[in-house]
Amino acid sequence: MDVRYEAYCFADPLFFDEQRETGDVADDFASLLPAPEDGWRTGVRGVWRLLHPVARNLPLQGWKIHVSAGLDNAERVLVKVHEHCVEHAVSYKHLRSRTTLLARNSKYAPRDGSGKLLTLYPADNNELERVLVALSAKLDGEPGAYILSDLRYGAGPLYVRYGGFAEQWVELDGKRVLAIRKPDGTLVPDKREPTFSVPDWVTIPEFLAPHLAARKSGGADQFPYQVKSSLHFSNGGGVYLADRKSDGERVVLKEARPFAGLDRDEVDAVERLRREHEVLERLKGIDGIPTAYDRFTVWEHHFLAMEYMPGVSLGNWLARNYPLTRRDTTEADIAAYTERALALVRRVEAMIGEVHGRGIVFGDLHSLNILVDGDDDNVSLIDFEMAADIESGTRPALGAPGFRAPRDRNGFEVDEYALAVLKLWIFLPLTTLLELAPAKLRGLADFVQQRFDVPEGYADSIVAELAPRNLPPLTSSTELDQERPDWALVRKQITEAILASATPERTDRLFPGDIEQFRVGGACFGYGAAGVLHALKTAGDERHPAHERWLLDSIRRDPPGRPGFYDGSYGIAYVLEELGYRDEATKLLASSSTLVEQTTDHGLEGGLSGIGLTQLHFALARKDNEFGRQALATAVRLAEALEIADPPGDFGRAGLLNGWSGPALLFVRLFERTREEGWLSFADQALERDIEECVESDDGSLQVRDGETRTLPYAGVGSAGILMVAEELAKHRPDAKALKSLPGLREACRGEFVIHPGLLFGRGGLMTALAMGAEPDQRVRDAIDLHLSRLAWYAVPYKGGLAFPGNQLLRLSMDVVTGGAGVLLALAATLDGKAALPFLSSRTAVR
Repeated sequence: MDVRYEAYCFADPLFFDEQRETGDVADDFASLLPAPEDGWRTGVRGVWRLLHPVARNLPLQGWKIHVSAGLDNAERVLVKVHEHCVEHAVSYKHLRSRTTLLARNSKYAPRDGSGKLLTLYPADNNELERVLVALSAKLDGEPGAYILSDLRYGAGPLYVRYGGFAEQWVELDGKRVLAIRKPDGTLVPDKREPTFSVPDWVTIPEFLAPHLAARKSGGADQFPYQVKSSLHFSNGGGVYLADRKSDGERVVLKEARPFAGLDRDEVDAVERLRREHEVLERLKGIDGIPTAYDRFTVWEHHFLAMEYMPGVSLGNWLARNYPLTRRDTTEADIAAYTERALALVRRVEAMIGEVHGRGIVFGDLHSLNILVDGDDDNVSLIDFEMAADIESGTRPALGAPGFRAPRDRNGFEVDEYALAVLKLWIFLPLTTLLELAPAKLRGLADFVQQRFDVPEGYADSIVAELAPRNLPPLTSSTELDQERPDWALVRKQITEAILASATPERTDRLFPGDIEQFRVGGACFGYGAAGVLHALKTAGDERHPAHERWLLDSIRRDPPGRPGFYDGSYGIAYVLEELGYRDEATKLLASSSTLVEQTTDHGLEGGLSGIGLTQLHFALARKDNEFGRQALATAVRLAEALEIADPPGDFGRAGLLNGWSGPALLFVRLFERTREEGWLSFADQALERDIEECVESDDGSLQVRDGETRTLPYAGVGSAGILMVAEELAKHRPDAKALKSLPGLREACRGEFVIHPGLLFGRGGLMTALAMGAEPDQRVRDAIDLHLSRLAWYAVPYKGGLAFPGNQLLRLSMDVVTGGAGVLLALAATLDGKAALPFLSSRTAVR
């Protein structure tokens, strides 16, 4: 579970979105503030409202002031700061609504934004001091969450940090990030981490020295434990593995920050920690439940020390043992797994029964709060912050997607619901989808009954517990559920859903997609309008002039700050050219020249290979030698970088988007243009570099290693992306060294279970990669047919069409990387032989 996604689920039940004002005047902070007199400029950027005195010029960077507040005092703090800023002509911005403040302080919101209600921009250090002194007097005693990235001024809600005032960008690990400028003019990342730091060329003003000293003396010497490692972080605090200094006892420390990590009942992490301690005292003596040792406070943070429970989470256990991710799983494998899984479920059920016997509702049962140790013999439950006495009538205000009970379940029913989810999840871990599409329940449960050796009636018992109450049975039959789907109709329905989701009235996005569109913009190829319009055109849909105008207006209004193909200007320019907007494409490429010069990343997503492939495309499409020279220069830069490429790191990058497969594709295309054999040698070398990140599984598949235990078969990051480019190389150099890995790469794409449906990070990419082979054998054809049939798992009816969930299965997505546009491209590639993505080849249709 990527916790970033949870923060984008507050605003809309169907699509990822930023939390915005509710429309209620009482929720709108601006309604509290008297409008400044003439001479002020106001504006809106995302969740922020900006106010700036026109007559004042600000530097590009400097010391900024952040003001923290909680939900109870936010209005009071905001009014006081507004009055001061207007009186003294200080530029500032504030969050637009109370709803947004709650979202940004919620448990799974990013920690670097926690607590911030306002940001002030003093013109210089003298004004910085004057504002801090004045506001500290006005805001004395006002509480708020500690802003982890900043230095606290005094004991109140004021914090300072050196950083950018205006947006400047620089590349870091292949991503465009906000930047500040060194004295020599060099742009470097503007660090926004949950720890206070100062650029090495910046001197901390003398008047801040006492406050820095106070921070450094924050009670570390009083801390009774030696922290060994971190286990988990959220906006409410961290979870750590530690040793008790007095006797060396290994413990787990849970941290809680005041006013932070709010749940939907607006309860903070400290109060939940207090409740957890009380519950663990009630449950003392039950095997598998940690003993609470100590609750204490150091500085302003609260801690609970608990017994260390060995084992791995049930989620990790399933990743290691689940049989349907393996190739050619036997019935014996299925039977053995079923026996182990049912035994684990029984153990969890028994423990929950003991918890209920003590009058406690656990409230947060899910796969990461269950630990398995040894040969499945020892099972533990952890994380009791949502637990409550049955008599209290309290419902958990947080919960894991897919496991949390609906509002009509109370008391022990909350745990009984989660247990039923667990019974389904352990055999088919797609239960997150049920929150988005409850009608999927019957089909998923029936698959478990048919595929695994579960007892008769197992599926019916799950459905009986999980089905929505007081509603007729929900059905979710779509065209994809038919034995022989009408694929022309399926593609028409996907197109209809994409078009029905459009929001041309919005300026930040046209089609809803992954949360990345709020970072890179709603116009780009990977996550935005450009990619969707390309997919619709590739699938043979008619033109949509209004949507094309939206794309043109978007780049005029907010020019891309990144040059990449999937995340910036080059991908947008490619689509503009494709749609006939030649002049606009030319202007966009010209405006990105400086960004291209600054780019060093090799990847296709945001780096040089995507840029070079676009340059080559324009050279061929326009018969323009200048673009050809640019493409050649870009390829030379990549070839030089390949010679000194870093060895594989701890986490996977190999694949189509961020690996060396992107440069390999450019090298192949340059060979086709120049017929110079050396480019094929570079392509072979680049693919070999990506294959170095792969490991062979015991089923013969070759997958990209990601961390110590996880492997990735996907197209964006994973073996399917390597396979796609290897198939391109095979057409010209069948004896290339990298092609020895083709069998293992193909095997990696044959797994029966894939958690996501999409093109770059899901099932769509696996079947597309398999279809790219010159002569697919029967095993490959069977695997493609299986992938096509399993798309029914994910398809959700939407306004007369068919939509698909994006990453995490939490919300629908229409984009190329994660959503419906990508599925549409995968179907066009597999069924019609069209190019799945720009720069890949079209092929003979497999079906």
